[in-house]
Amino acid sequence: MNDPVIEVADLRKRYGDFTAVDGVSFDVHAGEVFALLGTNGAGKTTTIEILEGYLRPTGGTAKVFGHAPADRGPFRSRIGVVLQESGLFGDLSAAETVTAWRRFTTGARTVAEALDLVGLSGQAHTRVKQLSGGERRKLDLALATLGRPELLFLDEPTTGLDPEARRRIRDLVREMADAGTTVLLTTHYLEEAQELASRVAIMDKGRVVVHGTMAEVLGRGTGRVAFDLPEGATTDGLEVGPSDVVTVTGRSCLIVTAEPESAAHTVLGWSVRRGVRISGLDVRQATLEEVFLDVAATRGREVRA
Repeated sequence: MNDPVIEVADLRKRYGDFTAVDGVSFDVHAGEVFALLGTNGAGKTTTIEILEGYLRPTGGTAKVFGHAPADRGPFRSRIGVVLQESGLFGDLSAAETVTAWRRFTTGARTVAEALDLVGLSGQAHTRVKQLSGGERRKLDLALATLGRPELLFLDEPTTGLDPEARRRIRDLVREMADAGTTVLLTTHYLEEAQELASRVAIMDKGRVVVHGTMAEVLGRGTGRVAFDLPEGATTDGLEVGPSDVVTVTGRSCLIVTAEPESAAHTVLGWSVRRGVRISGLDVRQATLEEVFLDVAATRGREVRA
Protein backbone atom coordinates (compact mmCIF):
# COMPACT_ATOMS: atom_id res chain seq x y z
CA MET A 1 0.00 0.00 0.00
CA ASN A 2 1.18 3.56 -0.62
CA ASP A 3 2.74 5.67 2.11
CA PRO A 4 0.22 7.10 4.60
CA VAL A 5 -1.05 10.64 4.11
CA ILE A 6 -1.86 10.75 7.83
CA GLU A 7 0.14 8.91 10.50
CA VAL A 8 -0.97 8.88 14.14
CA ALA A 9 1.01 6.96 16.78
CA ASP A 10 0.22 6.87 20.52
CA LEU A 11 -1.31 10.35 20.25
CA ARG A 12 -2.21 12.01 23.54
CA LYS A 13 -3.83 15.28 24.57
CA ARG A 14 -4.41 16.33 28.17
CA TYR A 15 -6.07 19.37 29.68
CA GLY A 16 -4.88 19.46 33.27
CA ASP A 17 -6.10 16.24 34.87
CA PHE A 18 -8.45 15.43 31.98
CA THR A 19 -7.19 13.21 29.15
CA ALA A 20 -9.10 13.91 25.94
CA VAL A 21 -6.99 11.66 23.68
CA ASP A 22 -5.31 8.66 25.25
CA GLY A 23 -2.84 6.75 23.07
CA VAL A 24 -4.60 6.86 19.70
CA SER A 25 -2.93 5.23 16.69
CA PHE A 26 -4.10 4.88 13.07
CA ASP A 27 -3.07 5.85 9.55
CA VAL A 28 -4.91 7.03 6.46
CA HIS A 29 -3.75 6.30 2.92
CA ALA A 30 -4.09 8.27 -0.30
CA GLY A 31 -7.45 8.11 -1.99
CA GLU A 32 -9.33 6.42 0.85
CA VAL A 33 -12.22 7.64 2.96
CA PHE A 34 -11.42 6.95 6.60
CA ALA A 35 -14.20 7.38 9.18
CA LEU A 36 -13.26 8.40 12.72
CA LEU A 37 -16.34 7.82 14.87
CA GLY A 38 -17.38 8.11 18.48
CA THR A 39 -19.95 9.54 20.83
CA ASN A 40 -19.79 13.17 21.97
CA GLY A 41 -16.71 13.55 24.15
CA ALA A 42 -14.97 10.49 22.72
CA GLY A 43 -11.98 12.57 21.59
CA LYS A 44 -12.44 12.45 17.83
CA THR A 45 -12.76 16.21 17.32
CA THR A 46 -9.68 16.85 19.46
CA THR A 47 -7.79 14.28 17.38
CA ILE A 48 -8.84 15.97 14.15
CA GLU A 49 -7.99 19.44 15.46
CA ILE A 50 -4.48 18.17 16.22
CA LEU A 51 -4.20 16.81 12.68
CA GLU A 52 -5.48 20.10 11.27
CA GLY A 53 -2.77 21.95 13.22
CA TYR A 54 -5.08 23.86 15.57
CA LEU A 55 -3.91 21.99 18.69
CA ARG A 56 -0.56 20.59 19.74
CA PRO A 57 -0.45 17.09 21.23
CA THR A 58 0.70 16.41 24.75
CA GLY A 59 2.41 13.20 23.68
CA GLY A 60 2.83 10.77 20.81
CA THR A 61 3.20 11.77 17.18
CA ALA A 62 0.99 12.94 14.35
CA LYS A 63 2.10 13.57 10.78
CA VAL A 64 0.29 14.93 7.72
CA PHE A 65 2.16 14.46 4.44
CA GLY A 66 5.17 13.56 6.61
CA HIS A 67 5.12 16.84 8.57
CA ALA A 68 3.98 17.85 12.03
CA PRO A 69 0.47 19.30 11.60
CA ALA A 70 1.28 22.48 13.53
CA ASP A 71 3.92 23.30 10.86
CA ARG A 72 1.37 23.62 8.06
CA GLY A 73 3.51 25.67 5.71
CA PRO A 74 4.71 22.74 3.55
CA PHE A 75 1.21 21.36 2.97
CA ARG A 76 -1.27 24.18 3.68
CA SER A 77 -2.37 24.35 0.04
CA ARG A 78 -2.86 20.58 -0.13
CA ILE A 79 -5.62 20.32 2.49
CA GLY A 80 -9.24 21.40 2.83
CA VAL A 81 -11.14 21.63 6.10
CA VAL A 82 -14.82 21.60 7.02
CA LEU A 83 -15.11 22.41 10.73
CA GLN A 84 -18.12 21.66 12.92
CA GLU A 85 -18.76 25.40 13.12
CA SER A 86 -17.51 28.01 10.67
CA GLY A 87 -16.94 31.74 10.98
CA LEU A 88 -18.49 33.08 7.79
CA PHE A 89 -19.22 36.79 7.39
CA GLY A 90 -22.98 37.24 7.41
CA ASP A 91 -23.13 40.37 5.27
CA LEU A 92 -21.24 38.85 2.33
CA SER A 93 -23.13 36.94 -0.34
CA ALA A 94 -22.23 33.33 -1.10
CA ALA A 95 -20.44 34.42 -4.29
CA GLU A 96 -18.58 37.21 -2.48
CA THR A 97 -17.48 34.74 0.19
CA VAL A 98 -16.02 32.39 -2.41
CA THR A 99 -14.39 35.33 -4.22
CA ALA A 100 -12.68 36.43 -1.01
CA TRP A 101 -11.50 32.86 -0.33
CA ARG A 102 -10.08 32.52 -3.86
CA ARG A 103 -7.52 35.24 -3.11
CA PHE A 104 -5.81 32.92 -0.64
CA THR A 105 -6.24 29.65 -2.55
CA THR A 106 -3.77 28.30 -5.08
CA GLY A 107 -5.35 26.92 -8.27
CA ALA A 108 -8.84 27.78 -7.07
CA ARG A 109 -12.00 26.79 -8.91
CA THR A 110 -14.07 29.58 -10.42
CA VAL A 111 -16.82 31.02 -8.25
CA ALA A 112 -19.50 29.50 -10.49
CA GLU A 113 -17.86 26.06 -10.40
CA ALA A 114 -17.42 26.11 -6.63
CA LEU A 115 -21.06 27.00 -5.98
CA ASP A 116 -22.42 24.62 -8.57
CA LEU A 117 -20.38 21.78 -7.10
CA VAL A 118 -22.39 21.93 -3.85
CA GLY A 119 -25.73 23.01 -5.33
CA LEU A 120 -25.60 26.70 -4.34
CA SER A 121 -25.77 28.34 -7.75
CA GLY A 122 -29.25 29.64 -7.03
CA GLN A 123 -28.06 31.31 -3.81
CA ALA A 124 -24.99 33.01 -5.29
CA HIS A 125 -26.25 36.50 -4.45
CA THR A 126 -27.90 35.61 -1.13
CA ARG A 127 -26.22 36.99 1.97
CA VAL A 128 -24.73 34.37 4.25
CA LYS A 129 -26.89 35.45 7.19
CA GLN A 130 -29.97 34.74 5.05
CA LEU A 131 -28.86 31.24 4.11
CA SER A 132 -30.37 28.27 5.92
CA GLY A 133 -28.18 26.16 8.17
CA GLY A 134 -27.93 23.51 5.47
CA GLU A 135 -27.00 26.09 2.83
CA ARG A 136 -24.25 27.45 5.06
CA ARG A 137 -22.95 23.90 5.42
CA LYS A 138 -22.82 23.63 1.63
CA LEU A 139 -20.88 26.89 1.50
CA ASP A 140 -18.41 25.50 4.06
CA LEU A 141 -17.82 22.56 1.75
CA ALA A 142 -17.48 24.80 -1.32
CA LEU A 143 -14.70 26.71 0.45
CA ALA A 144 -12.99 23.52 1.66
CA THR A 145 -12.88 22.07 -1.86
CA LEU A 146 -12.07 25.35 -3.60
CA GLY A 147 -8.42 24.45 -4.18
CA ARG A 148 -9.01 20.79 -5.18
CA PRO A 149 -7.32 19.52 -1.98
CA GLU A 150 -5.38 16.27 -1.81
CA LEU A 151 -6.59 15.78 1.77
CA LEU A 152 -10.03 16.78 3.00
CA PHE A 153 -11.03 16.92 6.68
CA LEU A 154 -14.81 16.63 7.05
CA ASP A 155 -16.07 17.17 10.60
CA GLU A 156 -19.84 16.51 10.57
CA PRO A 157 -20.17 17.77 6.96
CA THR A 158 -23.88 17.01 6.47
CA THR A 159 -25.28 18.31 9.75
CA GLY A 160 -28.44 20.29 9.07
CA LEU A 161 -28.84 19.11 5.49
CA ASP A 162 -32.01 17.59 4.10
CA PRO A 163 -31.82 14.03 2.70
CA GLU A 164 -31.39 15.18 -0.91
CA ALA A 165 -28.58 17.57 0.02
CA ARG A 166 -26.90 14.86 2.08
CA ARG A 167 -27.05 12.53 -0.90
CA ARG A 168 -25.44 15.20 -3.09
CA ILE A 169 -22.63 15.72 -0.59
CA ARG A 170 -22.06 11.95 -0.33
CA ASP A 171 -21.84 11.75 -4.11
CA LEU A 172 -19.32 14.60 -4.13
CA VAL A 173 -17.15 12.97 -1.47
CA ARG A 174 -17.23 9.67 -3.36
CA GLU A 175 -16.27 11.39 -6.63
CA MET A 176 -13.38 13.21 -4.96
CA ALA A 177 -12.09 9.99 -3.39
CA ASP A 178 -12.34 8.21 -6.74
CA ALA A 179 -10.23 11.03 -8.20
CA GLY A 180 -7.55 10.49 -5.54
CA THR A 181 -8.52 12.83 -2.70
CA THR A 182 -7.97 11.43 0.78
CA VAL A 183 -10.87 12.06 3.17
CA LEU A 184 -10.92 11.91 6.97
CA LEU A 185 -14.58 11.91 7.98
CA THR A 186 -16.39 12.26 11.27
CA THR A 187 -20.16 12.02 11.32
CA HIS A 188 -23.05 11.00 13.54
CA TYR A 189 -24.86 9.67 10.46
CA LEU A 190 -23.49 6.15 10.68
CA GLU A 191 -25.16 4.96 7.48
CA GLU A 192 -23.23 7.76 5.77
CA ALA A 193 -19.93 6.46 7.16
CA GLN A 194 -20.83 2.89 6.20
CA GLU A 195 -21.61 3.97 2.65
CA LEU A 196 -18.50 6.09 2.13
CA ALA A 197 -15.63 4.73 4.22
CA SER A 198 -13.31 1.87 3.37
CA ARG A 199 -11.84 1.81 6.88
CA VAL A 200 -13.14 2.98 10.24
CA ALA A 201 -11.99 3.64 13.79
CA ILE A 202 -14.43 3.98 16.68
CA MET A 203 -13.27 6.01 19.69
CA ASP A 204 -14.52 5.91 23.25
CA LYS A 205 -13.18 7.94 26.17
CA GLY A 206 -10.13 9.05 24.24
CA ARG A 207 -9.13 5.63 22.91
CA VAL A 208 -9.65 3.71 19.68
CA VAL A 209 -11.65 0.63 20.69
CA VAL A 210 -12.48 -0.72 17.21
CA HIS A 211 -10.31 -0.31 14.11
CA GLY A 212 -10.25 -2.03 10.73
CA THR A 213 -11.73 -2.26 7.29
CA MET A 214 -15.46 -1.70 7.06
CA ALA A 215 -15.95 -5.45 6.46
CA GLU A 216 -13.87 -6.32 9.54
CA VAL A 217 -15.75 -3.87 11.73
CA LEU A 218 -19.17 -5.00 10.50
CA GLY A 219 -18.10 -8.58 11.13
CA ARG A 220 -17.92 -7.79 14.86
CA GLY A 221 -21.67 -7.25 14.99
CA THR A 222 -24.61 -9.61 14.95
CA GLY A 223 -26.47 -10.22 11.73
CA ARG A 224 -30.01 -11.42 11.14
CA VAL A 225 -31.54 -14.30 9.21
CA ALA A 226 -35.33 -14.16 9.01
CA PHE A 227 -37.84 -16.39 7.23
CA ASP A 228 -41.45 -17.55 7.39
CA LEU A 229 -42.49 -21.12 8.12
CA PRO A 230 -45.46 -22.79 6.41
CA GLU A 231 -48.59 -23.23 8.51
CA GLY A 232 -48.09 -25.87 11.21
CA ALA A 233 -44.32 -26.27 10.65
CA THR A 234 -41.76 -26.03 13.45
CA THR A 235 -37.99 -25.55 13.59
CA ASP A 236 -37.39 -29.04 14.97
CA GLY A 237 -34.04 -30.34 13.75
CA LEU A 238 -32.67 -26.88 12.84
CA GLU A 239 -29.17 -26.90 14.34
CA VAL A 240 -27.61 -23.44 14.45
CA GLY A 241 -24.33 -22.23 15.92
CA PRO A 242 -23.81 -22.41 19.69
CA SER A 243 -23.97 -18.63 20.09
CA ASP A 244 -26.88 -18.11 17.68
CA VAL A 245 -30.30 -17.18 19.08
CA VAL A 246 -33.46 -18.50 17.40
CA THR A 247 -36.82 -16.85 18.06
CA VAL A 248 -40.10 -18.11 16.58
CA THR A 249 -43.16 -15.87 16.70
CA GLY A 250 -46.14 -17.44 15.02
CA ARG A 251 -44.86 -18.40 11.56
CA SER A 252 -41.92 -15.93 11.65
CA CYS A 253 -38.47 -17.18 12.56
CA LEU A 254 -35.52 -14.93 13.43
CA ILE A 255 -31.91 -16.06 13.94
CA VAL A 256 -29.51 -13.57 15.51
CA THR A 257 -26.00 -14.64 14.53
CA ALA A 258 -22.47 -13.37 14.02
CA GLU A 259 -22.31 -15.33 10.73
CA PRO A 260 -25.55 -14.66 8.84
CA GLU A 261 -24.42 -16.22 5.54
CA SER A 262 -23.45 -19.49 7.26
CA ALA A 263 -26.73 -19.51 9.17
CA ALA A 264 -28.66 -18.97 5.95
CA HIS A 265 -26.94 -21.99 4.34
CA THR A 266 -27.85 -24.02 7.41
CA VAL A 267 -31.50 -22.96 7.13
CA LEU A 268 -31.66 -23.81 3.42
CA GLY A 269 -30.06 -27.23 3.98
CA TRP A 270 -32.46 -27.96 6.84
CA SER A 271 -35.49 -26.93 4.77
CA VAL A 272 -34.47 -29.28 1.91
CA ARG A 273 -33.85 -32.23 4.23
CA ARG A 274 -37.11 -31.70 6.09
CA GLY A 275 -39.16 -30.81 3.03
CA VAL A 276 -40.15 -27.49 4.64
CA ARG A 277 -40.90 -24.77 2.07
CA ILE A 278 -39.80 -21.57 3.78
CA SER A 279 -40.58 -18.13 2.35
CA GLY A 280 -39.43 -14.54 2.76
CA LEU A 281 -35.80 -15.46 3.47
CA ASP A 282 -33.92 -12.29 4.48
CA VAL A 283 -30.19 -12.32 5.29
CA ARG A 284 -28.69 -9.16 6.73
CA GLN A 285 -25.25 -8.36 8.04
CA ALA A 286 -24.91 -6.07 11.05
CA THR A 287 -25.00 -2.37 10.25
CA LEU A 288 -22.35 0.08 11.42
CA GLU A 289 -24.95 1.65 13.70
CA GLU A 290 -25.56 -1.71 15.38
CA VAL A 291 -21.82 -2.27 15.85
CA PHE A 292 -21.45 1.26 17.21
CA LEU A 293 -24.27 0.74 19.72
CA ASP A 294 -22.85 -2.65 20.73
CA VAL A 295 -19.47 -1.03 21.39
CA ALA A 296 -21.07 1.77 23.42
CA ALA A 297 -23.11 -0.71 25.47
CA THR A 298 -20.10 -2.96 26.10
CA ARG A 299 -17.91 -0.06 27.18
CA GLY A 300 -20.70 1.20 29.44
CA ARG A 301 -20.91 -2.19 31.17
CA GLU A 302 -17.12 -2.26 31.59
CA VAL A 303 -17.17 1.15 33.29
CA ARG A 304 -19.94 0.09 35.70
CA ALA A 305 -18.29 -3.23 36.55
